[in-house]
Amino acid sequence: MREIKHLLTKAGESFSGCEHNKYPRPQLVRESYFSLNGAWDFSVSGLFSGEIIVPFSPESLLSRVHKVFPDATPLTYKKQFTLHQGFIKDNVILHFGAVDGICSVYLNDHLLGVHMGGYDSFSFDVTDYINRENTIAIEVIDALKDHTYPYGKQSYKRGGMWYTPISGIWQSVWLESVPRDYIKSLKIDTGLDFCKIYLEGATNGEVTLHLPEGDKCYPIINEYCKIKFDSPILWSPESPHLYHFTAKYARDEIKSYFALRKIEVDKVGGIARILLNGKPYFFNGVLDQGYFSDGIYTPADPSEYENDILKMKSLGFNTIRKHIKIEPEEFYYQCDRLGMVVFQDMVNNGKYSFLRDTALPTIGIKRLSEKLLKRTDKQKNAFVDSLKKTVSQLYNHPSVCYYTIFNEGWGQFDSDKMYFTLKELDQSRIVDTNSGWFGGHTSDVESLHVYFKRVKIKESKKPIILSEFGGYSYKVSDHCANDKKTYGYKLFKEQGAFEDALISLYENEVIPSIKNGLCGAIYTQLSDVEDETNGFLTYDRRVCKVNEQRFREVMEKLKI
Repeated sequence: MREIKHLLTKAGESFSGCEHNKYPRPQLVRESYFSLNGAWDFSVSGLFSGEIIVPFSPESLLSRVHKVFPDATPLTYKKQFTLHQGFIKDNVILHFGAVDGICSVYLNDHLLGVHMGGYDSFSFDVTDYINRENTIAIEVIDALKDHTYPYGKQSYKRGGMWYTPISGIWQSVWLESVPRDYIKSLKIDTGLDFCKIYLEGATNGEVTLHLPEGDKCYPIINEYCKIKFDSPILWSPESPHLYHFTAKYARDEIKSYFALRKIEVDKVGGIARILLNGKPYFFNGVLDQGYFSDGIYTPADPSEYENDILKMKSLGFNTIRKHIKIEPEEFYYQCDRLGMVVFQDMVNNGKYSFLRDTALPTIGIKRLSEKLLKRTDKQKNAFVDSLKKTVSQLYNHPSVCYYTIFNEGWGQFDSDKMYFTLKELDQSRIVDTNSGWFGGHTSDVESLHVYFKRVKIKESKKPIILSEFGGYSYKVSDHCANDKKTYGYKLFKEQGAFEDALISLYENEVIPSIKNGLCGAIYTQLSDVEDETNGFLTYDRRVCKVNEQRFREVMEKLKI
């Protein structure tokens, strides 16, 4: 594995180890919270023994381990902790944001259970095993080379568009204490003038909606609460209005929020468009890998999500395509709050083939029988399980308006079946079945990737999304991770030439395509990642490569 430079973000430079102690679940907030982030004992089968800073993967600089261990090497975490007096109520729940690999969890020598998969949150009821003084132990095996479980851009042969792998704990670990009868989960459905909240476990109670003109109370009847609006305030990137509420059931109380918005497909002037709140909308976006120079999968401070979103908004973007990675809920909350549409990818598994998945489509072979996209039943089942968990986890976030199932054939199988599987789970969002190529299947959109040639959009019966394009590379001295290797789709040595080419790309190719049915364009990408230097921001987030005012003036023209 080639060495890359140790680049610190500004947040990483002042990192203390306590930045991730913020409450990690913004859509179901309780006062009860005990963070288990911070220093843990960490050992790796004779290869390492010492401390690690959770929630950073051992491969990251901020974990203070900063080592890549051989595939499927057992990782062992252990931590002793003391709960403060009065924390334990009737029940105690142990939560994990995400752990990459097969994870076995022990509390005070009791096996709580085993979790498989690296991107979804999970929890255990530890009421029967928790004490005031406790020891938690976690054993993780991350078999990345097996390709069974979703893995995204991780590779032991990092370089180009493949990045340093991560393993183990990479999101928050925490405890909460709840009454015996409590609200276990929320599911929120909204439209332009209504909200329906399903509160699992709450047979009765009330929801208090907090409005500027005063609070209004609505009953919970058989786990449901329905709210109708006479003068609704709709959510959009330009006006990201959130309705906040408190729900009470027995002795339990939680705080949450929702937004009113509708996303759909319809024809406008004879052209298929994606409508936001009943009006055609142009989704002007960037691809976001969700990698950070010092924390890899995890930013030094959760505020880095807000910083990325605000910087993209300042450049004129209204959409982020979260590329084959599921983020902590804090990211989606900030998109909800600040007004940033999310195009969310499912995370790929299965073995990648450069010839099949990249080379042939690049020269124009973009139709391929799925019989040639061989996947095992185990891989298929793991992907479907991850898809279902992703939809469930992100369902309530209004910013998530669009799902991508398969990207460029990576892990692709049974595309039509996967489309209907997702639609059964969530009919309220756009589904892009095949992003880039190997399409021809049931999908809400026609999704194109265009590199190495001009963007030319032909009219289609479906809304057209340019789901990847650009990828122009400009390397900023002292802010690049690899001085010797550079990856991008068009290379520039001068900032001025880079910026001029970007503006020309939008003015001469993207903007003229809107009249032919282009409904959204996702530029590659938000930031540099390791060798790949085609970001608007450098990998350490310290430099923006374009003039904000000049670029934003061009972005203002991207409207339907």
